[in-house]
Amino acid sequence: MAGKGETLTGKGKRRGAKAGPAGNPETQPLRILIAGSGIAGLTLALALARACPKRLAVTICDPALPAPGAPDARADDERAYAVAAAGRHMFESLGIWHAVAREAQPMRDMVITDSHLADPVRPAFLHFDGEVEPGEAFAHMVPARALLAALLPACREAGVDLRRVAVRRFSADPMTGTAVLADGERLPASVCVAADGARSRLREAAGISWIGWSYPQSGIVATIAHERDHHGRAIEHFLPSGPFALLPLTPGGSLGHRSSIVWTERRENVPAMLALDPEDALAEVERRFGLELGRIALETPLRAWPLSYGIARDFTATRLALIGDAAHVIHPIAGQGLNLGLKDVAALAECIVDATRLGMDPGGADVLSDYDRARRFDTVAMGVVTDGLNRLFSNDLPPVRMLRDFGLGLVERMAPVKRFFIREASGLDRKAPRLLRGETL
Repeated sequence: MAGKGETLTGKGKRRGAKAGPAGNPETQPLRILIAGSGIAGLTLALALARACPKRLAVTICDPALPAPGAPDARADDERAYAVAAAGRHMFESLGIWHAVAREAQPMRDMVITDSHLADPVRPAFLHFDGEVEPGEAFAHMVPARALLAALLPACREAGVDLRRVAVRRFSADPMTGTAVLADGERLPASVCVAADGARSRLREAAGISWIGWSYPQSGIVATIAHERDHHGRAIEHFLPSGPFALLPLTPGGSLGHRSSIVWTERRENVPAMLALDPEDALAEVERRFGLELGRIALETPLRAWPLSYGIARDFTATRLALIGDAAHVIHPIAGQGLNLGLKDVAALAECIVDATRLGMDPGGADVLSDYDRARRFDTVAMGVVTDGLNRLFSNDLPPVRMLRDFGLGLVERMAPVKRFFIREASGLDRKAPRLLRGETL
């Protein structure tokens, strides 16, 4: 761990050692402290540092940050995310999309089936064209490690103060805020951003309650190699235990082509699945994967995590804002978890930057209330939709199955409704924050 006062910035300088009075742009830069160096935390840091390099001093604290010159341990993360078109626009405006573009696979279309595991044929009930606009895919599959590998050096170059230390606690009043780090150092901060995950210690310390529940399911992920080209097609098989999604990745692997799987399984079955030897594990995947893409092989071991839904009752407290999983966790059925976090980033960055440029206090209650209002409805709506879809499709009762298949067939025949769904999934909205529209702050 870095010693007290040691920073990991690319230029080796500490920025914003002192924070001036809130709302006074004539004094020292105002510190924005971000607890957590995941994709959401790094993206927010980069957006703020690029927008107001002289007025804002951005610090990230996280013991998971790599030491100077050392590889990032998270480079072994084999997860891949569906980055919506709006998220791609934001990464383009921040100047990092070119660094991940080679590993970003556009989703050119999506097919949805509803069947039993033993069914010899899985008829497609619903098909979406993957282009939200001509030449623009509604989403790209991007490996987590590629995003982290692009964001971290960009943050260093932008002068973000990177510290390999945890935030132990944060205290604030209407005028000031102070973070106490695990090494004992005290850092003044105009705003503290909790980007420290679903079990956020800062959220709990602020007394913000969490509304949620656990699903009787776990999510299993792996990278699969296959013989035939997927042509950018994403497939979601709705099975009685939950959805099994095949998500296209860029070419590679032992058989020339690759896909990521996100497999929802009943929680009681998961330990036995993970304990299978590679051949038996591959056989279980093959039963769900199907034969359309030819012979398959496991590129990575099966890994699992419990699934849950949760949302913070408030996204802010005094000089504190929650983003990403610290604010909300949803079912992966629609692949929108990361995109919700990126929407948080875009909205919060816009609120902070606009307030700073107007000479206002970026951590003021009115500024953070604007952020809370900007994100509350969208987050609740997405949570309701994903929870409802999971309950509807993880159900094998014949009347329910007949009703949902009728509904899928109806949507398939309604082109305007399909276009609406694709546009919603893309995140493209003229009222969205500027970063999500590809504009700079």
